[in-house]
Amino acid sequence: MKLFFVTIGLIAFATALLGIKVFFTKNGRFPNTHIHGNPEMKKRGITCARDKDFNK
Repeated sequence: MKLFFVTIGLIAFATALLGIKVFFTKNGRFPNTHIHGNPEMKKRGITCARDKDFNK
């Protein structure tokens, strides 16, 4: 049972560290890492297969 609580504590601690920007800054957001949100990818003409319209 002690191992269970230690594990839950470590997971909670890791989650808090990963979300520090979101939790403690005003209008904090997770970064957009998807291809359509990256301006450099747009400039190079690289798009996501999910965004393509295959019905044309």
